[in-house]
Amino acid sequence: MTNNKAMAIQSDRVARHYQMGETLVRAVDDVSVEIRAGEFVALLGSSGSGKSTLLNLMAGLDRPTSGAIFAEGRNLAEMRSEELAKHRSHTIGIVFQAFNLLPRMTLEENVELPLRLAEVDHEERKARVREAIERVHLTARLTHRPSELSGGEQQRTALARALVNRPSILLADEPTGNLDSSTGEEIMHLLDEINKTGMTIVMVTHERPRAERFARRIIVMSDGKIVSDGGVL
Repeated sequence: MTNNKAMAIQSDRVARHYQMGETLVRAVDDVSVEIRAGEFVALLGSSGSGKSTLLNLMAGLDRPTSGAIFAEGRNLAEMRSEELAKHRSHTIGIVFQAFNLLPRMTLEENVELPLRLAEVDHEERKARVREAIERVHLTARLTHRPSELSGGEQQRTALARALVNRPSILLADEPTGNLDSSTGEEIMHLLDEINKTGMTIVMVTHERPRAERFARRIIVMSDGKIVSDGGVL
């Protein structure tokens, strides 16, 4: 598979197998896929289909048993741990179903955390945090702690934290899974806004109707394999 700068993510015959007792689980099994820069892709499939495992491989949170994953032309499997962590902090933003906010920190402090870990200069941090919080429409809630925020506000905070390093790729694992229908809709509109600025989004979901409304392309997985790829909608 050729490296192409117009490609945000490429997987080349990627597999992720693991042993569970006597059984070999083929969580991802010989998957090749190309995602172009600026696409909004939904990964669909039932529980256990391999979609979240594939997303973790794309994020560099897990390493393939075989095959290769490229993010913006760089082979994640060939990176050392430090290099991979740096790549993730600059190129990839990740949002999970669980908000993973630190309860004793304010909204602003939670969003700032990745910048502090990356040792970004204080003045630069302030500007980036405000920019990220404005993107998710939460400037009125800066000093609130997670317990004082609604589920939707907590997910928007998690989204701001994923955006604060100005990544080019956003990976979202069931970002509306813990939210009621109308709040989930708000998050999807927000992801749509972000995608329209040129950011690549890959979203794992089991909600096909919502994926069909917002994503530009739908990839369906089953038993660790891609069973259909809708191409660009």
